[in-house]
Amino acid sequence: MRVLLAGGAGYVGTHTAIALIEAGHEPVLLDDLSNTSDVVVDRIAEITGTRIPLVIGDAADDTIVEGVFADHGPFEAIIHFAALKAVGESVQKPLAYYANNLDTTYALLRVGLAQGIRSIVFSSTGTVYSDPADLPFTEDATRNLVELSNPYSKSKLMNEVALTDVQTANPELNVTLLRYFNPVGAHASGLVGEDPKGIPNNLMPFVARVAVGSLPEIGVFGDDYDTPDGTGQRDYIHVVDLAEGHVAALENAQPGVSSYNLGTGNPVSVLQLIASFEKAIGRELPKAMKPRRAGDLAATYCTPAKAEAELGWKATRTIDDMTRDVWNWQQKNPSGYAG
Repeated sequence: MRVLLAGGAGYVGTHTAIALIEAGHEPVLLDDLSNTSDVVVDRIAEITGTRIPLVIGDAADDTIVEGVFADHGPFEAIIHFAALKAVGESVQKPLAYYANNLDTTYALLRVGLAQGIRSIVFSSTGTVYSDPADLPFTEDATRNLVELSNPYSKSKLMNEVALTDVQTANPELNVTLLRYFNPVGAHASGLVGEDPKGIPNNLMPFVARVAVGSLPEIGVFGDDYDTPDGTGQRDYIHVVDLAEGHVAALENAQPGVSSYNLGTGNPVSVLQLIASFEKAIGRELPKAMKPRRAGDLAATYCTPAKAEAELGWKATRTIDDMTRDVWNWQQKNPSGYAG
């Protein structure tokens, strides 16, 4: 299949492009490079032996999306990664998050439907689940917009609703909603990985920055949760497993709306992740216990059984694989794609 990856030069998009090429598909990237670099195209080519097109532009702009279809189409499918994704920032900049995260979907749908697109795979999130009592989350767990704590999560759920309504009006369309949990890791080559701008919002890249000395210490926010070691638990998934989940979703697409959790189902605590990273680098890292952050949950993890049953997909990489590959990436790219 020829596939348009909107936001495809980002962290998950880059790894998915590699997985698509390895599975025999033809990805084309559309990205505004607001949180990545055009260097990824060279890195993808080095890994796969295939140079793929990158169009630099805003996926929320109909004219730009139409140009991609005109110059690089026809496409059989769209994978939609294009979104702002920092939870904390979304609370400070709600309008930016709603505008970007919804307008990209609307533009891709308007142009895609006009061009006869058959499938759209949407990058959603496990944070659309609103009731912690539902743990472990299945795809039918509670999703109540007013109970979600931040505009990022709300924008993803609003997208899910819009995509579902559009599919109802276009019954030949396949919409697949992939609810990620916590993507971490990097390609085993160390050529591509997560390169957030500024100070990272997520734990794993923050730990990696401490390990290379660009940040002073790891803040552990809360050690009194009702978990085995008192720190928060999350369902971390290796980004290569996640990328392979997109290929499985694309190859098993059927008309209708389908949703899948992409995670391991095995919660890992903050201290367990740090300990795994310390094992990978062979030394202890400086860390400081700090008060809980508002809105943080004690634990978030899923049941990924539906994806295994219907897509034949299952995460196979461990937390030690994830930390090892992040350290390999960080050592080879101490300043990310900048050098």
